[in-house]
Amino acid sequence: MKIVKATKEDISRIMCIYKNAREFMVSQGNEQWPRGYPEKSRIEKELSSMYLCLHENQIACVFYFAVEEDEDYGEINGQSLNNQSYGVVHRIASTGIIKGAAQYCLDWCYQQYPNIRIDTYKDNIPMLKLLDKCGFHYCGTFERIGKTWFAYQKASGH
Repeated sequence: MKIVKATKEDISRIMCIYKNAREFMVSQGNEQWPRGYPEKSRIEKELSSMYLCLHENQIACVFYFAVEEDEDYGEINGQSLNNQSYGVVHRIASTGIIKGAAQYCLDWCYQQYPNIRIDTYKDNIPMLKLLDKCGFHYCGTFERIGKTWFAYQKASGH
């Protein structure tokens, strides 16, 4: 597998992957992403931070990764591992063509910047299991769009 930056030409495939991910989430009792999320305009705006994980020239995963501050993590009902700058991962979605693609993506992000924060919804059991498997620490919760989100962090030295 390898990680590449997404391009404008990838947007329609990215949107299809997110549509399939939403449908999978709903089938598992997880309503983390509302209908239409993420919006195409958001993906276009954030394209410089969108990545693809490729396996044999097919998209295995899509995700957002950037070293930036996320306002949601400033309001955690709990405690982050540290107050240093961090990378954030959002909207990671697997196509299911190969097992372990999402883990590969999270490991890649950590190699780029060894202080990573990510969040997920309480009903996203596959992601909760993956974060535990990848060594992320539960830091607390925060509220967004009327729902409670679980915040996680992985940092060197912890």
